[in-house]
Amino acid sequence: MDTDDSLPLVHLSRPGTRKSNAPAVVLLHGRGTNERDLLPIGDRLPDEIHVLSVRAPEPMDGPDSYTWYELDLSAGGLHASQPDAEGFRRSLDSIHEFIQGAIDRYDLAPDRIGLLGFSQGAIASMAALLERADAYRWVVALNGYLADSHADRAVEAADKPIFVGCGSMDQVIPPERAERAAETLAEGGADVRFERYGVGHGTTPEELSDVLRWLDGRY
Repeated sequence: MDTDDSLPLVHLSRPGTRKSNAPAVVLLHGRGTNERDLLPIGDRLPDEIHVLSVRAPEPMDGPDSYTWYELDLSAGGLHASQPDAEGFRRSLDSIHEFIQGAIDRYDLAPDRIGLLGFSQGAIASMAALLERADAYRWVVALNGYLADSHADRAVEAADKPIFVGCGSMDQVIPPERAERAAETLAEGGADVRFERYGVGHGTTPEELSDVLRWLDGRY
């Protein structure tokens, strides 16, 4: 993995086997971790794909700990949390700006950019797609939900492939929230696959295998 300080978000880069006009995936980690957290998933992605693993912009207490936004707990606690509007807006703008810069910096195919996020990264990935559907080819959203601020924009993702996975025992983001996101996106016309796995707030080898099979031919 290489690094580059010329783009607006700190990140790690694993070039794909295609040296120009390459397909790419942007990995967006969850709250309290960093750009290295999803590298085990990035390492499993096809060699053709250029992998960019991005660090959230806001530092937290503790070493190497970052967040995409603070939590709005006014709806009744963590299980019903929403993104803080101001921080969410800043992060979404940073993600869009980063990806546009990365297309030029790494000679990526602008119509073959996918987003893969976990938890906060999944929430940001779905919102980013709804804001700029033409900019992203597909989304994998693991253990996340569709932010209220973007739920009424589901039609913007019509025909887009979206994989939504969750843990059936997740006590941080209840699986019902992920399922509701999948239903809302499907009602808007997206090509959605929804799966539950026997885990808490995390992923399983079975889930990763399903994601890899789902990606085959999409990138």
